[in-house]
Amino acid sequence: MISASSWLVLASALILGLLGAAHWVLTYRGPAFHPRDRALTQRLKEVSPLVSRETTMWRAGLGFHGSHSLGALLFAACFGYLALQQPALFFGSLYLMGLGLTVLTAYFMLARAYWFRVPQLGIGLALVLYGLALSLQGLP
Repeated sequence: MISASSWLVLASALILGLLGAAHWVLTYRGPAFHPRDRALTQRLKEVSPLVSRETTMWRAGLGFHGSHSLGALLFAACFGYLALQQPALFFGSLYLMGLGLTVLTAYFMLARAYWFRVPQLGIGLALVLYGLALSLQGLP
C-alpha cells in the first residue's frame, strides 16, 4: 500500500514534470518564449555571447531552456520513482529527502526572482506538497 507521504512526493514530482514538459514544448514548438520585438529576435540570432563566438545568444537561450526543462523532468522521474517504487530507500535517506527539498527550494527562489506567475505557483505548490510529505513521514 502506498503511503500518504509517497502520494504527496509523487504529486510534487508530477507538478515539476508537467512544468518541465510544458516548458520544453513552449520552447521548441511555437513562439511563447520569443521576444515580442521581432528585431530583437533577429539580433539575438546574430550576436554571440562574450564567452564564445561558437554560438549565438538565441541558440544559447534555446539550450538553456532545454536543459532547464530536462532538469525538471529528471526531478520528476527520479523522485516519482523513489516515492512509488523505493519509498523505504527514499524516506530512509536524509540525503535524498534533503536533495529534493533543496532542488525545489532553489527552483522556487529562481521562480520568485526571475520567472512569472505560473511557474511560481506550480513550484510553490510542489514545494508545499513535498514539505508536507516530509513532515508526515518524519526523520529516519
